[in-house]
Amino acid sequence: MTKENLIQRTLSALSKLPKDKANEIADFADFILKKYDEEILQKGITKLISSSTAFSYLESEEEIYTVADLKEKYK
Repeated sequence: MTKENLIQRTLSALSKLPKDKANEIADFADFILKKYDEEILQKGITKLISSSTAFSYLESEEEIYTVADLKEKYK
């Protein structure tokens, strides 16, 4: 089923519903859209951070502590 068919089917169903039920569906559609927008934003932020070199200096940092430096080891 194409997106256009889905839209037409949904509009047809919405036109048959009472106003309060149509409002519920509109609220749900707004919720889904907001969730989708946040997902896209999160993916963009993740991509930006992963390609960033802001913390690249940490990769070449020498290890100054070892396991031998621990006073107690927890299991």
